[in-house]
Amino acid sequence: MTTPNESVLTSPVFLLTGLPGLEHVHKWISIPICSMYLTAFVGNCTILFIIRTEQTLHEPMYYFLSMLALSDLGLSSTTLPSMLSVFWFNNRAIHFDACLVQMYFIHTFSIIESAVLLAMAFDRFVAIREPLRYASILTSSVVAKIGVGLTIRAVLLVLPASFLLKRLQYHTVNVLSYSFCLHQDIIRVAQSDRRVSSVYGLLVVLSSMALDSLLLVLSYVMILKTVLRFASKEQRSKALNTCISHICAVLIFYIPMIGLSMIHRFAKNASPIVHILMANIYLLVPPLMNPIVYSVKTKQIRTRIIRKLRKKLGVTS
Repeated sequence: MTTPNESVLTSPVFLLTGLPGLEHVHKWISIPICSMYLTAFVGNCTILFIIRTEQTLHEPMYYFLSMLALSDLGLSSTTLPSMLSVFWFNNRAIHFDACLVQMYFIHTFSIIESAVLLAMAFDRFVAIREPLRYASILTSSVVAKIGVGLTIRAVLLVLPASFLLKRLQYHTVNVLSYSFCLHQDIIRVAQSDRRVSSVYGLLVVLSSMALDSLLLVLSYVMILKTVLRFASKEQRSKALNTCISHICAVLIFYIPMIGLSMIHRFAKNASPIVHILMANIYLLVPPLMNPIVYSVKTKQIRTRIIRKLRKKLGVTS
């Protein structure tokens, strides 16, 4: 008989999970997953191309939108390889180091996206509160510093979590709950004392997404107070319309995340498929929907996309 210590390796293997009980239709399930990724990739690349090539869009709002598109591309591209490995080839095994790398980038891009959404809320607040000083407050230099700062914050926050997980002991084979690696899922299968990793993971969440969401709410309270001071109804409507796309992006990002957290906390006995679907929605839907929302709701983006398409097709108005 082997003892628990003998069944633990320093470099274990993890088994990813697709949709339990639906393995026979995994290839069919991969079709909508690939379609979502391709749509997200094309949409976000289009947003980046339009902003890069149109001089009139070289403004803080669109710089932040570029950062959002980049974080969406990073998030979906980090998640997809292991998902397709499971759904296409039923290749569930992933090396521990590869799992840690994927986990690192998934959480880093998630924290970056949360911070970018907060930066965009600040941008809307300044645009509405100080329209005459907007260009002097949010200069290109300030926007660049914000971008570098929020990236550094995410990189440094997640890095220690990887090293803490590396120190834990695991069994030879460990079954994860999803078709990608998440911090809370790796901790769940650890065999040694995981309190430090759990506490640090909680601190990361509190100092990033929880803090960002609180500041987002505060930003919109201040925006609403500013808008209500406007004399005319038309001014109020115009000011709030500039926030609609951003509000949609915030809801698209935070609602699945909150839903996943609620299921983990209050519906532990729910079907594993429910947990897996919510996790997939959390990682796949924001990169898919953000470019669609901004293309539809932002006139400057929409008109330039249509103009580019007409030019490409040789259509004259």
